[in-house]
Amino acid sequence: MSAAPSEPTPSPLPIRPASRSSSQTTSPIRPHPKPAFPKPKLLLEITELNHPGASIFFSSCDPSSALSSAVTTVLSTLYHPTSTNTHIPPTRSVKLILRPMDGVAYTTGTAIDDDHKEIHFSLNYIAQIDPSLQKSEIVGVLVHEMVHCWQWAALSTAPKGLIEGLADFVRLKAGLDPPHWKKEADGNWDAGYQHTGYFLEWVESTFGEGSVKKVNERLKGKKYKEGEFWKGLFGKEVGELWKDYGKTLKEEGREGVEMTDDECVLVEREDEAKEDEDKKVTKEQAHAEIKEKAMDEAKEDAAKKREMKERKPPSYLV
Repeated sequence: MSAAPSEPTPSPLPIRPASRSSSQTTSPIRPHPKPAFPKPKLLLEITELNHPGASIFFSSCDPSSALSSAVTTVLSTLYHPTSTNTHIPPTRSVKLILRPMDGVAYTTGTAIDDDHKEIHFSLNYIAQIDPSLQKSEIVGVLVHEMVHCWQWAALSTAPKGLIEGLADFVRLKAGLDPPHWKKEADGNWDAGYQHTGYFLEWVESTFGEGSVKKVNERLKGKKYKEGEFWKGLFGKEVGELWKDYGKTLKEEGREGVEMTDDECVLVEREDEAKEDEDKKVTKEQAHAEIKEKAMDEAKEDAAKKREMKERKPPSYLV
């Protein structure tokens, strides 16, 4: 007779590991994100797609990468990123508008507010650029105009020549200076464009990396006062700095270098375009002044009528 089967042995209960107290529990340490520059929305508008300048523009550069690169170039030249970036103008969007017009290019705020910028770039100008210089000139103009979207202007009191000189300094530092540009110390320091751009390059090399950053930062939030502005930064009046710059050029033998015929032609075309642009600005200012004067006169008339209406009649008429 066979033995009765034995009962199965029950499996042991699993042993749970002892729970850690909250003091023993450690959460993973996440590194702080590195400060980064703001990234505005980038937009494109072209008013005449079959214009010769349009095909040259699109065959010379990709608008998206060209504008993104211009933003990076400008911000890295004029600023250091922080966690808040409150020291940088709050530009939220930049729209590039390609259209037939006189001049080269200009930058303006939009009807929404000044945090939205528009760069107007002349298709007529693009169409006449020397083929060997098309890409560098187009990208150079974009960098110049992008500076106007991000620079400070001393509450609109900074000299126009300094504003334009800062823009060409950034273009120069990016290696986008055209072959006809030259260093010169005649005239005034604030003649603008490359004339002032090269002066700022000298300031940077003389007083150290980041000196032009300081110039731009000092234009933030208060009016420009030339006497204290430059002396506060570099210990000298700007006139003294300009003389020192001239001496340096003479020592280096770089002043008054002759240009080639092709470079002279390009300079003439740029000068003509800038003259057209200045005329346009002057005309717009005249219209604005006329409009402002008319509004002031209307306010004065309204005030006089209100005064006449509120004036009490003489006692003998009461």
